[in-house]
Amino acid sequence: MITTVLSATAHGAEALVVSVEADLSPGLPSFQVVGLTDRAVQEARERVRAAIRNSGFDFPRRRLTVNLAPAEVPKGGTGFDLAIALACLAAGGRALTLGGVAALGELALDGAVRPVAGVVALVRALAVAGVPAVVVPMANAWEAGLVGGVRVLAAPTLAAAVAHLEGRAVLPPVPPAPAGGTVSRGAALPVAGPTDLAEIRGQGVARRALEIAAAGGHTLLLTGPPGSGKTMLAGALAGLLPDLTARATLEVAALHSLAGAYLAGPPPSMARPPYRHPHHSISLPGLIGGGRGLPRPGELSLASHGVLFLDELMEFPRSHLEALRQPLEERRLTVVRAQGAVVLPAEFTLVAAANPCACGRRRGCVCSPADLRTYRARLSAPLRDRLDLVVEVDAVPAADLLRSERSESTDAVRRRVADARGRQRRRAPTTGVALNRDLPVATLRERVGLERHGEVLVERAMASGVTARGVHRALRVARTIADLAGRERVATADVAEALGYRER
Repeated sequence: MITTVLSATAHGAEALVVSVEADLSPGLPSFQVVGLTDRAVQEARERVRAAIRNSGFDFPRRRLTVNLAPAEVPKGGTGFDLAIALACLAAGGRALTLGGVAALGELALDGAVRPVAGVVALVRALAVAGVPAVVVPMANAWEAGLVGGVRVLAAPTLAAAVAHLEGRAVLPPVPPAPAGGTVSRGAALPVAGPTDLAEIRGQGVARRALEIAAAGGHTLLLTGPPGSGKTMLAGALAGLLPDLTARATLEVAALHSLAGAYLAGPPPSMARPPYRHPHHSISLPGLIGGGRGLPRPGELSLASHGVLFLDELMEFPRSHLEALRQPLEERRLTVVRAQGAVVLPAEFTLVAAANPCACGRRRGCVCSPADLRTYRARLSAPLRDRLDLVVEVDAVPAADLLRSERSESTDAVRRRVADARGRQRRRAPTTGVALNRDLPVATLRERVGLERHGEVLVERAMASGVTARGVHRALRVARTIADLAGRERVATADVAEALGYRER
């Protein structure tokens, strides 16, 4: 007798539906799991056998074969335990109603259903496939509820799931979670929010660059001596971004769920854009994506729809920095491994901070010319060319640092950023992009419309060393500056300001 229970497996940043097939045939008692599985799935045999027995059920005493189809897709993790156990029990003769029901979850030896990573992406794939109901662990119920179009049932134990499928009891359905809203965190401690611009003294040019970067999604590099406020400024950028849309909220939740970020509980709010701040000692797979089997999302993907802050930029290995070139242009990253290739999203806003030299002193620098060349060579010319806004951050004078009056707040700037992004969205049907950073070259002339004085500025910039890519990026920045000012036409002053942020 062959029985089938649906489940799902992670595939890069997405997920695929998997059919868990169990066949019970005559022969010596054995239990085999096949279908291109990793060690965690193979170890499921012992977890499933113990969970079934400790839940009060009889484990089949014949030849039992479990196949995870499609067999050519690599599968890993402990999320198949519950589906394998239900398939085995149904194959052994229990009258389980399995039609149209999927199952996700790890089994403890006593039959408890434990949480697994990636539930948002897995349930999302099942919903797209038309699966009407899915059984998930209790701890994963809140994130499964983020996905609409599927009935979510939370099972505390294997016995409770069996009782529901036999019609002896009912698992209460999980109500849909408010997309983009706040999910209850129970007794969890609150997480500190981003820096408020009102707390930052001085730094008018850097504050202006932050506003432009937030409005158009442009890349930003802050350079200056230690203690000048670069990290504090970068921390304020996430607060300037508007709340995520319902679609973006689900995409961000799926990525963070795959990374296991929700195993400890829900975040304080699902509506705010992510802010990722990896240390410069991070591995390359940790930055771009990796892991056993097919690559999982790295920091570049986890920052999608939010901010990726690279502090001490020059301390990152050059191989890590060069890996940024493709995602900064294409907003996605193709990672190829022995198990296969996956395309990971990378729609982040990059902000980086660096010291002016190895010693960090702008005045009284003790670095030799050779040291300076070595330090600057860590950032290649092609990557420098992809930095839209380069701002020098000087130390704040004591008079500014000690003054009592507050600067303009994050809320005030966020409203201007939201208005500018609204203008970009209204142009999206004709431009095909939601942010000015992604404007195609073919539409730049139409959307910017340079005056003669603006053309002269571009000619002078190219004569001074600005590349064609640099000009195109500067024109996109100029378009954002005009949007912040509420102008449909880009003025010559906008082009001049945009070119002023380019590194020569």
